[in-house]
Amino acid sequence: MKPDRSALLQLFAIAILFSCKSKESNPLSPLIKDMSLKRGEVISCGPAGKEFGSVSFEITGSQKIKEDFSLGLALLHSFEYDEAEKVFAHIIDEEPECAMAYWGVAMSNFHPVWAPPLEPELTKGTKAIQIARTIKNKTPRENDYIEAIGAYYDKAKEADHRTRALRFEKASETLYNKYPDDKEAVVFYALSLNAAADPTDKTFAKQKKAGDILNALYPDQPNHPGVVHYIIHTYDSPELAHLGLDAARKYASIAPSSAHALHMPSHIFTRLGLWKECINSNIASVSSAQCYAQQTGMDGHWDEELHGMDYLVYAYLQKGDNESAKRQWDYLKTITKVHPTNFKVAYAFASIPSRYLLENKLWKEASSLEPHVKDFSWKEYPWQKAILHFTRAMGSINTNNLAQAEAECKELQSLHAKLIQLKDAYKAAQVEIQLKTAQAWLQLKKGNRNEALQQMQFAAQLEDKTEKHPVTPGEVLPAKELLGDMLMELNRYDAALAVYEENLAKHPNRLNGLYGARLAAEKLGNMEKVNLYQKQLPSAGR
Repeated sequence: MKPDRSALLQLFAIAILFSCKSKESNPLSPLIKDMSLKRGEVISCGPAGKEFGSVSFEITGSQKIKEDFSLGLALLHSFEYDEAEKVFAHIIDEEPECAMAYWGVAMSNFHPVWAPPLEPELTKGTKAIQIARTIKNKTPRENDYIEAIGAYYDKAKEADHRTRALRFEKASETLYNKYPDDKEAVVFYALSLNAAADPTDKTFAKQKKAGDILNALYPDQPNHPGVVHYIIHTYDSPELAHLGLDAARKYASIAPSSAHALHMPSHIFTRLGLWKECINSNIASVSSAQCYAQQTGMDGHWDEELHGMDYLVYAYLQKGDNESAKRQWDYLKTITKVHPTNFKVAYAFASIPSRYLLENKLWKEASSLEPHVKDFSWKEYPWQKAILHFTRAMGSINTNNLAQAEAECKELQSLHAKLIQLKDAYKAAQVEIQLKTAQAWLQLKKGNRNEALQQMQFAAQLEDKTEKHPVTPGEVLPAKELLGDMLMELNRYDAALAVYEENLAKHPNRLNGLYGARLAAEKLGNMEKVNLYQKQLPSAGR
């Protein structure tokens, strides 16, 4: 006897209805909804097939979500945080009891080597961990991963970001020691060391430890995006950059679908003065970021585009290619809407025009520089705002408008005080370097040579004690290079040459540094060094 077709269809419809009701009645549903997770298709602007590298991580759940989890993890390792969250949200929608998907959401809102999570991100991550902890169907290993990132989010409002980052490092170390054969535990421990590294520690103790860990893992994981990505971050300093060159030249080929993976190698290229490679890296990254904004239907530009543009402008200027640098600045002037509005955007808006004017000594234009986006929330970004005041201060000093220069110095003092009040010691130090530099040149203009030199030496020494933030390819003008310029003004050519050479050791192939060293050598009649630096100048085809 054949089954009744209509009855079968009715039973099928009831089953679907029951299934839907079951999902709706899941006790986690209101908690999931409350997180306001990012959802949608993963956007990829690279080769077909979403190439983000190879990772493998065993989790509790169906085979389908295990494959999705690997994609989310690969995106996470390339700091494609929004796209990673989409993947983890999809897993949650499919299997709400997958505890590690909530871990993924928490990690996607952490941003360890960038900036502290914004309030909504911190809240979302906290909620994700709270849900993950309530899920019983998880392995002890999964629970340990959840507790490791939970150490960062727990009592978030009672401790600052750095304190919580140190907690994450300690918890990650415990995870690493407990599961020594777990490659992801190894990789995330290395990341935690970079996140917790003190930018004033010139021994680079944590970075060197992270580097040893990652390099030991690399031979067995040559296509792991996190391994090569974190090697680059680990060695992103003048003293260590040469150790990251192989990884820099590898990363883009591992994850070509990630705009950040296309950009990240330029951190090492910049440190080593490899301007052609830096330019090529960021042309690709900017193009990918533009594609991403278009594919998402974004009303404006993506922040990753502006980040790449800043590195691109810096590299063009060091090659003496002012035409290409100016073209980028002109393009920046057409950009008024950027998503998300954050510290990277503020930095690019301030640094790109400042670099062009200061590097080219266009003092009149520098003295009157105004941001092209008038309604931007500059009050939220005192460090970035200080760049504009520093530019105007240097422009005013060099056009003999000392009253305006004094006013700009007062603004820098105010911004420095605000950062001290916010207990942001690193950014406060960066603004102090700019303030002391401007005050030094102001004193020189007033004829107070000794005081000017003392203040400029202080600024250079303070800069030597700290490392640059990953958001920037370098200072808009290095203090030590400006110390060399001041020594030239004082006709102290021997001292100037020594200072320029010290600065070139930290900033290889900087155009103004090479030019200053060549000029000082010429004043000293040292033709061997004149020829050495002349050959390195862009006019010699470099």
